[in-house]
Amino acid sequence: MCRGCALLSDRGPAERRSWCTGSPNPVRIARIVAAALWLAGVFQPARADSFLDGFRDPQDGKIDISDWLIRRKGFLPVPIVVTEPAVGLGGGVALMFVRNAGRESGGAAQGGPGTPPDIFVVGGVATENGTKAAFGGGMVSFGEDRWRYRGGIGRTDIRLQFYGIGGSLGGGEHSIGYALDGWTSNQQLLRRLGDSETWLGARWVYLDLDSRANLAGDPNAGLQPADSAQRASGLGLMLEHDSRDNIFTPSRGWSGALEATFYDPAWGSGSRFQTYRGRVFSYWPATPDLVVAGRIDGRSANGDTPFYMLPFIDLRGVRAARYQEEHTAVVETELRYNVTPRWGAIGFVGAGRAWGRKSDFGDTSTVVGKGVGVRYLIARQLGMWMGLDFALGPEGSVVYLQVGSAWR
Repeated sequence: MCRGCALLSDRGPAERRSWCTGSPNPVRIARIVAAALWLAGVFQPARADSFLDGFRDPQDGKIDISDWLIRRKGFLPVPIVVTEPAVGLGGGVALMFVRNAGRESGGAAQGGPGTPPDIFVVGGVATENGTKAAFGGGMVSFGEDRWRYRGGIGRTDIRLQFYGIGGSLGGGEHSIGYALDGWTSNQQLLRRLGDSETWLGARWVYLDLDSRANLAGDPNAGLQPADSAQRASGLGLMLEHDSRDNIFTPSRGWSGALEATFYDPAWGSGSRFQTYRGRVFSYWPATPDLVVAGRIDGRSANGDTPFYMLPFIDLRGVRAARYQEEHTAVVETELRYNVTPRWGAIGFVGAGRAWGRKSDFGDTSTVVGKGVGVRYLIARQLGMWMGLDFALGPEGSVVYLQVGSAWR
């Protein structure tokens, strides 16, 4: 959660922890519904049983939100839980509406990709370090699922720390605090290619942010004035493939994307630069109870890139925006074992490097994040799991609330 709206503007459709971005991730919010109801089921006293009866699976009597997502209508107040160490603990609330949720359950039941539900959301969030945001957005499939729209708009005040290019400010032990206050927007439209699971899309990213710290004027930051441009407007193209069995917690198939976004004064940007991303997430059911997953993720930025839009190593256990450079690469693997039909355990390990301005790829150090987690099947008909991850990285341990896949 809360990687910072600008920090995520060059990300793909499944953005990781994108609550405070100009492109709020509706799937992420749908997953948090599961978290809120599961926590209610675990920690509420016995007198709440009558309420929870409406969220039980008739098959095994366990807490489950499949019926609500697929059959019930209306908005639901959704608690937001923030555990990202870059912004501190916090929370908020979102109002979410899900339409046509049964389309995803149909795909999951057939073991193949289904049409994702339409999701609309509006809400707000705040954390202990002063970060706050209000956002609204959605994702919609139309034209017999030949077209998909994803997008949103946000008003944000993000408080983060700048650790220097390559994360080496003051030898890596110091940082400079900054805030980004303003508006963000991310709009995407995708078209299916033939009858395949491949999509061609166009996007427009717009950020108008006031930085309340002149990092370009700090000799220790190593930044130029262009690195702190307040306005960024980018037009881009993307090519995506998605054959996962569902969008929440995949067990088979793969998704991949190639993205390029071009920021230029000709369409309102304060500086000229380009951002790129290539990623693959793959899932393989080694046995009926064991899923082996792998991730390869590379990002790059060229030109007069604002410092807050430089790529950073994105791994569980690694603080957001801790290791920033012009280029980053991450590999990660995860094992999920279903101990019972409702409970599962996971283990994960990943490594990443950041290089470009300060060092070449071969000269930079490798950052490692690893850990274990627990999962609960909160929506059986949708194949949606949720739980906690306990991660260990270079700066210590971190706990994450996960609903669905940890990879965005």
